[in-house]
Amino acid sequence: MKEEISVEVFNHLVGLAALELDAEQATYLRRELNLQLQVIHELEAIPLEEDLKINAHGVKYEASITPQLRADEWIPYEDVEAILSQVPELRDRFVVVPNIPHEKLD
Repeated sequence: MKEEISVEVFNHLVGLAALELDAEQATYLRRELNLQLQVIHELEAIPLEEDLKINAHGVKYEASITPQLRADEWIPYEDVEAILSQVPELRDRFVVVPNIPHEKLD
């Protein structure tokens, strides 16, 4: 494997995600992330042709079998007040969400 998620990097990511993990959970999650990273490196090692086109998926769909896209339609909800009455906190009819603490990244 080319690289591994170190304990220091893992702890930094856990802090950014505001997770609370005990030692056993942290060891398990770090091991699982490193296994996934290993698979990514294995996929990167597969030789590909330089002119290979990027695909959204591995299955080739022809236009004749591709379903039509449905038109976007805006359908207003009849009773907006019923929805807003379920919200814990509103300010000028806007939903107030809790502040998420964060650190400014350089």
